[in-house]
Amino acid sequence: MQPINRLIVPAIAPLANPELERQLQHRVDNKTKPPGALGALETLAIRLGLILQSPTPCISQPQVLVFAADHGLLAEGVSAFPAEVTPQMVHNFLQGGAAINVFARQHNLSLRVVDAGVNADFTPHPSLIDRKVRKGTRNALHEPAMTPAECQQALQAGMALVRELPGNLLLLGEMGIGNTSAASLLLARLGELPVAECTGRGTGLDDNGLSHKTRVLQAVLARHADAQTPLDVLAALGGLEIAMMAGALIQGASERRILLMDGFIAGVALLVAERLAPGTREYGVFGHASAEPGHRHLLRLLDAAPLLDLNLRLGEGSGAALAYPLLQSACAFISEMASFADAGVSGASA
Repeated sequence: MQPINRLIVPAIAPLANPELERQLQHRVDNKTKPPGALGALETLAIRLGLILQSPTPCISQPQVLVFAADHGLLAEGVSAFPAEVTPQMVHNFLQGGAAINVFARQHNLSLRVVDAGVNADFTPHPSLIDRKVRKGTRNALHEPAMTPAECQQALQAGMALVRELPGNLLLLGEMGIGNTSAASLLLARLGELPVAECTGRGTGLDDNGLSHKTRVLQAVLARHADAQTPLDVLAALGGLEIAMMAGALIQGASERRILLMDGFIAGVALLVAERLAPGTREYGVFGHASAEPGHRHLLRLLDAAPLLDLNLRLGEGSGAALAYPLLQSACAFISEMASFADAGVSGASA
């Protein structure tokens, strides 16, 4: 395939700020508790402070975006569910009936669905954002999933979308039957891993289905052996929703927003974003460890410590939404909890 022209991405500031980190650590250490007693919540509070550039971080107007698209590779029998489930689930999101809708209502999170490339037409809806590039990717077993122009259009649409959003926290989810295959392909190529170690059961394949899926993905990688640069890999193997999420993540990092990551597919979008715009990963907070086997490899590649491990494999942003209250608690304790001096409590003896 023809190489993709160089993508222009916004600048991403390094997260490191030694003076602010010292202030944050001092605040944490002087709260009315034994040193380190809040464990990983203390680390999280410091990270949020660094991202938001504040000794008293506060989450403002968090935004949930669920990116939806279809996948041409589904024709090869790589999923236990048919393609029509993607538009059906988009309707379910818009009607408020999915898991992410429930969790978003529970935590008062603004939720919108982004049509990145669903193979269906939708009537306008206040919670639907139409950024459709095309009606699903092509079958990557026979040709690149996207043209270079389509890939860049998806990336740029994700960037533009975030520029229009308020708030300082993004929670990205996805929906697309077949998208665990695209994510596994991207992880295998970008992470230089055997595709068999990156491939899971997705929506519930049995052992024969998993073996077939793995063989198909191996053939796809061989078909696109010449795709090596991140943009070429994304166009050849990726999904429209993954590309659009990657663009959204790059823009979010450039604006110093917290990127609250969901599971395997959203995590692969962050890996793509990091390869396209180094430094994006520093703004990621990892909500949970997915049951998809490739996610464990991905977490190691990104040097990430997930907040939860609940054996989830749903997607939609559901795992990130479940982790969201931990971010609220981290901000609350570092901003509101009394220090030893404030409370008149004696600290530890020297």
